[in-house]
Amino acid sequence: MSTVSRHEFPKLHNAMWPGLVGKGPDSEPTITLDTMLDLTEAANVDGVKFDGVDLFLFAPHVDIDSTDLDLLVLAENIGTRGLVVGSVVAPIWPPTGGGSAMGSDEDRKRFLTQVRKACSIARKLRDLGIRKYGIVRVDSAASPSEWIKDPAGNTKRIAETFREACSIAEGHGERLAAEGEICWGGMHSWKRMAELLETVDRPITLGFQADMAHTLLYTLGFNAPEDRILPSTFDWAQKDVLYDAIQKMTRLLRPWTIDFHVAQNDATVYGSGSHDKTGRHCLPDDPMGKLDIPKIAGYWMRDDDGQLTRAFEHICWDGCMFSNETMLRPNTWQEILTTMIAVRNAHGWDRATHA
Repeated sequence: MSTVSRHEFPKLHNAMWPGLVGKGPDSEPTITLDTMLDLTEAANVDGVKFDGVDLFLFAPHVDIDSTDLDLLVLAENIGTRGLVVGSVVAPIWPPTGGGSAMGSDEDRKRFLTQVRKACSIARKLRDLGIRKYGIVRVDSAASPSEWIKDPAGNTKRIAETFREACSIAEGHGERLAAEGEICWGGMHSWKRMAELLETVDRPITLGFQADMAHTLLYTLGFNAPEDRILPSTFDWAQKDVLYDAIQKMTRLLRPWTIDFHVAQNDATVYGSGSHDKTGRHCLPDDPMGKLDIPKIAGYWMRDDDGQLTRAFEHICWDGCMFSNETMLRPNTWQEILTTMIAVRNAHGWDRATHA
């Protein structure tokens, strides 16, 4: 795998939320934002470094009720490390102060309040000059088991909430991306995800966030066996079958994709702490990892004719629920950065061709 960087775009980011997600009282201690930033800043592969970070707007990393002074300090802390901010995650779930997008009027009000606060922070970070690209991430904040009680009605309710969220985002000059993950009701299969986006029908403002680890599980039909693409008799040695399945999925979802996570997956369902029943992220070279990362990334970053979509200015590594031992090991981030460079070498571009 070549570590010589051939392109300037997309920019390479590291997610900060693995220091929080899956951590807590019933799991391992959280990892501070400063520690995550230190590890990101220190990674260096033949002179290539991470360009920026994506943030979870939740304390103790970034309080959703941060003051202007708090955000100025945050911007200076990140900027002095030679990093920028890209996408930010709105804390729209009930445990983080939000509510279900298909819930009661009060639930939906809490959801939209968190979106409003997140969009305000995102806009202020742009005004501070530390953020020039990226989206605000959301999902339904509801479980598939609750959604399935009334599929049509709940999808309609989520779409109504998302449309209101779009209006909020537009008022701040922001775009929203819905995360495709099997643990979010109404978004738990590739077909249901596309149906929801089409029902919202705000393509300028609401798009899709593709995470390579999570979307692999779409092809296996977890939580939606009726939408499984890979046959039940599938053998992982059948690479052509896997690639055909991924191509079928990406053909439907790629036109909506405005944010992209590079990741590895061992095709198991896993969870820890407060974040349960989701796809397991693995290290890039995990022997159980199922993805040829640079190759699979191409299905998301290139159209059916093999042309680059250039639909996002940065890509982000997501390694949720790695152990603290793994995350605090500097070599982890060297390995991850090497993989990110390989993805950009295969599917990147330069300023002269950047639209």
